[in-house]
Amino acid sequence: MPLPYSEIVMEHFRNPRNVGRIEDADAKSVEGSPACGDMVAVYLRVDEENHRITDIKFESYGCASNIATGSIITELAKGKTLEEAKRIDWKDASEALGGLPPIKTHCSVLAVDGLRAAIENYEERHGLVKERQPTTVEEVKKRLKHVMNPVVGLDIVRTQIVSEIEINDGTVRVALDLPQDHQFAAAIRTEILEKLEPRWDVKQVVIEFTD
Repeated sequence: MPLPYSEIVMEHFRNPRNVGRIEDADAKSVEGSPACGDMVAVYLRVDEENHRITDIKFESYGCASNIATGSIITELAKGKTLEEAKRIDWKDASEALGGLPPIKTHCSVLAVDGLRAAIENYEERHGLVKERQPTTVEEVKKRLKHVMNPVVGLDIVRTQIVSEIEINDGTVRVALDLPQDHQFAAAIRTEILEKLEPRWDVKQVVIEFTD
């Protein structure tokens, strides 16, 4: 039975471009989760003067479509300015790959979400966000849904590790139902800080573990 993918998809699956990570990246993002079947991480290097993407890499966990769309998205974004890269959508990715089976359309959406989240991460870190909305508990919770609980491959909100979120005068306090000596505590703490510290109105992030 023939594979339900175009030759271009199979080429990017077998020989993906820009695979890997950028150490000390200017920005990064993680979208999806292994437990749901697909995940993609995107890393950016950006020229500070003209805001052009000089390097981009991705890491992928998932099917052929997920790997291929991660590959094509990085190819489409490399060399573009952040504003130009923001305009890349899932249809662009699908068309560049010669089409995707309808059941795999979500893979191109996931790759685009990863790219846009990485751009947002860069803009927040460099004070480039044009429409600044105050940080709320809902916004914090939304960002924590992108922090994985490695034990089960789902986020720390859905797995009920987050027991309390409090915001007071620029300080965000996140209480976790997790011992500080847990094997993944340090990794989770780092991810939380990466998600929350770039916010324009966040002065401090306090993470509390159970005793």
